[in-house]
Amino acid sequence: MDILKTRILAEGVAESDSILKVDSFLNHQVDPELMGQIGDEFAAHFSKEGITKVVTIESSGIAPALMTASSLKVPMVILKKEPSKVLNQNLYQTVVTSYTKGISYELTLAGKFINENDHVLIIDDFLADGEAATGAIRLIRKAHATIGGIGVLIEKSFQPGRKKLEEQGFSVYSLAKIESLADGKIRFAE
Repeated sequence: MDILKTRILAEGVAESDSILKVDSFLNHQVDPELMGQIGDEFAAHFSKEGITKVVTIESSGIAPALMTASSLKVPMVILKKEPSKVLNQNLYQTVVTSYTKGISYELTLAGKFINENDHVLIIDDFLADGEAATGAIRLIRKAHATIGGIGVLIEKSFQPGRKKLEEQGFSVYSLAKIESLADGKIRFAE
């Protein structure tokens, strides 16, 4: 997606060989117009999959997932990183380790929002080692739903996430594939 690549080049910062900072339009300040275009792109790509719910992990995936759900005219479900102190019945939980933060957290899905009749699209901000998406997959499977695909805004193609997901049989659609962040330079894969 050219508009996303343009924004990454203009505003993204290669913090290291493996960390890309895009806080000016995605995960601190959010550009709603860009998120709308991203949502439309994901919706168009997955339009024939029969998606009934869009799922994301809090927090940076919420804006693009919401816009995707709006374009598809289906509900969006947020997987929580902290178990609720109030809503604690019929929860599915799994442990996920964040690549960026290097910490583990308990990912939680309230069972009343996804069931065996749902065909789910997962939207994530980044794909690195695939751990977050794999955690989301585990929760969706615990709810006996099926997965229609995985949409990713920014894929770090030099890391193993895509391979892990595709080996499990999942379709992965990335809007921008980063080939390298070496020497502070952002390079896209073809």
